Amino acid sequence: MNYSVFLQLHDELSLLVVMVILLTFDISVSIRRGRYIQPLAIVLLTIHTLLNAFPRDAFEVAGGMYQYFPMHTYVKTILNIGTIIVFLQANKWLNNKDSMIRRGEFYFITLSTLFGLYIMLSAGHFLLFFIGIEMASIPMATLVAFNKYQHKSAEAGAKFILSTVFASGISLYGISMIYGTTGTLYFDDLLPLIVGGPMQIMSFVFFAVGLFFKISLVPFHLWTPDVYEGAPTPVTAYLSVVSKGAAAFVLFTLFTRVFGNLIDEWQSILYGLIIISITLANVFAIRQQNIKRFMAFSSISQAGYLMLGVISASTTGMSSLVYYVLVYLFSNLAIFGVITIIENNTGKVAIKDYNGLYQTNPKLSAIMMFALFSLAGIPPFAGFFSKFFIFAAAAEQGFYVLVFIALLNTIISLYYYLLIVKAMFLRKSDEPIERITSDIPARISLVICLLAIVFAGLLSAVYQQIAAYSFI
Repeated sequence: MNYSVFLQLHDELSLLVVMVILLTFDISVSIRRGRYIQPLAIVLLTIHTLLNAFPRDAFEVAGGMYQYFPMHTYVKTILNIGTIIVFLQANKWLNNKDSMIRRGEFYFITLSTLFGLYIMLSAGHFLLFFIGIEMASIPMATLVAFNKYQHKSAEAGAKFILSTVFASGISLYGISMIYGTTGTLYFDDLLPLIVGGPMQIMSFVFFAVGLFFKISLVPFHLWTPDVYEGAPTPVTAYLSVVSKGAAAFVLFTLFTRVFGNLIDEWQSILYGLIIISITLANVFAIRQQNIKRFMAFSSISQAGYLMLGVISASTTGMSSLVYYVLVYLFSNLAIFGVITIIENNTGKVAIKDYNGLYQTNPKLSAIMMFALFSLAGIPPFAGFFSKFFIFAAAAEQGFYVLVFIALLNTIISLYYYLLIVKAMFLRKSDEPIERITSDIPARISLVICLLAIVFAGLLSAVYQQIAAYSFI
């Protein structure tokens, strides 16, 4: 075998180089000089992103176990940008950590998760796919429990790893049944072999349920609020956008490329899951008092909207899904950026603590408001355009009732997002959060997110460029 073909894996090899450099730096310098690892990680990951930001011709390696399509470049670039923003927002939190914990651990483990997502995205074989998803999930459990001296973080880590193991076991059982009925695990070979027999439908259900756990679709969402609340806030931000975005894209490609002959079955399943996920998550979000649990139910609802792109099973659906992930990433990270700044400086995470925030922190309040409006889909923010495209993709395939129900739910989501806006701007507080001076990296992250929220929807070239490389 000519091993030189593996040199085509530019994204993975480049990321490995970044990880090795950071690991070497971390174990070579003193804890005091370890503060330089944050700018080093951001610079290296930015260089890695720029070097791999241009699509190449499609190719495959190892007989099709690894497959590259130009769209993978855009998805991986989105994940890279999200990771860079999380690194910027994590600066002060890591500096407040116990001195026995090295900052380099956070960056290396996070990039290990990103590497697993890369493998999962480019897999053309179920074995490589499963390896990738586990390489992403296990380090993520470590990140969730990163505040090891805090009970909630340790509890969240335990809940996350147990849920992940359960979901992975179910998916692996489904994969074994797929192999048992077809004799192969290559995606390209499976499409004509999966014709809808009882055993194959059962194998699909087991496999899909495992992924539904990871995306947090109702009723497989029960771990999400506790994990979001207990995990360090930068980790919660990473989990809510980077991990979820990659899983949603993989779900689309697998459902269309591997289970295309079962489209009637999985569209019926998704139809019900979308309605339940969006509706129940919106209702439960209204009842939350903790801002991180509030964002957990918001992310469950957003996962339902993402599935509108999947259920359309078209090139328009893929482009709208990727664009939705892009906009959702900036909107959600803007909100978590504000939450992180407030939590790091005051330790407050209750929604009532945001009463009167505009009096003392008008800039943070404005950024939070714009991001919430984007998530709600209010024009002219980018979230309006992302919802428009993903609704259009589902309507194009005749899911008019589903789109109508989703539109009604946007009204509910607007209501509970406005509860936060009301707390910040209209409610008075005798003891509002004091004026906060955020660190420079956090400010940079918020500026990036704000510019993207405002201009990503107005620049039509963004969506057109993504649509140009959609495939099915």
